[in-house]
Amino acid sequence: MTLPRLALSGTLPAGPLWLEVGFGGGEHALAQVRAHPEATLIACEVFENGICSLLSTLVPQGGEAEAPLPPNLRLWTDDARVLLRTLPDRCLDRLFLLFPDPWPKARHAKRRFVHPAMLPLLARVLKQGAEWRVASDDPTYQDWVRDVMAAQMLFDAVEPATARPEGWPATRYEVKALRAGRRPLYWAFRRRSD
Repeated sequence: MTLPRLALSGTLPAGPLWLEVGFGGGEHALAQVRAHPEATLIACEVFENGICSLLSTLVPQGGEAEAPLPPNLRLWTDDARVLLRTLPDRCLDRLFLLFPDPWPKARHAKRRFVHPAMLPLLARVLKQGAEWRVASDDPTYQDWVRDVMAAQMLFDAVEPATARPEGWPATRYEVKALRAGRRPLYWAFRRRSD
């Protein structure tokens, strides 16, 4: 499979293909890449500070021009929706959306990544049985996820876990939420069969 844009040029290695939308500081992406060398992770982030945070962990100071990234990591520095529209059908084995911007104002709800209009696109690129992990500490977003996912037929609607499940590396946003006394919820949705 060949993917679009320079950041993803070339053929991906065989094996599972995962996508993280909005990797923030990159802690989760880096932990997944290190723990799962058999999987290729496309890490998406539009904010320069997050991209720099991940790259500064991976690339030694002064080696920015020639230091390679891990072979199972691809970076996408544009809106993840642009990438999703260009991906082939049923190519993703796992999708991560961890502590996204909640867009708490009602007039901004259309910007939320978990949205009824996004679900057909996500269902198209996720393999049957693929896992979509979502975590949020924002009560408005948590209610929104419950409502949106209860009203659709593309993914198994599941109850969220109240503690981070095993195999879900922590993020700085989760740590910040817990320090502030906010209670994250963790969903693991599965793509249903057509």
